[in-house]
Amino acid sequence: MARYTQLFTIATPLDRFRQLLEDVLQSCNCAVIYDGEDYMVAREKPGGVTYAQLVTVEVLIDKTAIATPKDEVRMNVVVKNEELPLKSDNHCWRMFSLVNRAVAENNHWNLLSSTAG
Repeated sequence: MARYTQLFTIATPLDRFRQLLEDVLQSCNCAVIYDGEDYMVAREKPGGVTYAQLVTVEVLIDKTAIATPKDEVRMNVVVKNEELPLKSDNHCWRMFSLVNRAVAENNHWNLLSSTAG
C-alpha cells in the first residue's frame, strides 16, 4: 500500500476553513465522503485509473494544539491507495504532490509551515 503524509499549519478564519478544505480537495478530483469535527476523508473520483490506484485523502485536523492562535489550523494530510509503490513516481505520489501543491498555493489562507511526515 502506498502512503504519503504531510503536516501543514495554516492561518485562516476557522468559520471558512472546512469549506475551503473541501474546495481544495475537489480541485484535486476528490469528493469528500466523510466530514467530522476533526477528520475529513475524500476519495478520488473513478475513471482515470484502476480501482487499486484510486487515492483516499485523510485530513486530521488539530485546532486545539497548545499555543495555537485562534485562526491557526494544523492538519495532517495522508494520501494513500492500494497499489504497491514499486516506482517512486507512482499515481499515489503524483496525487500526493497535487494535493500538497493545492494546499500550499491556496489563495484563501496563509501557509505557515509544511513538514513531511
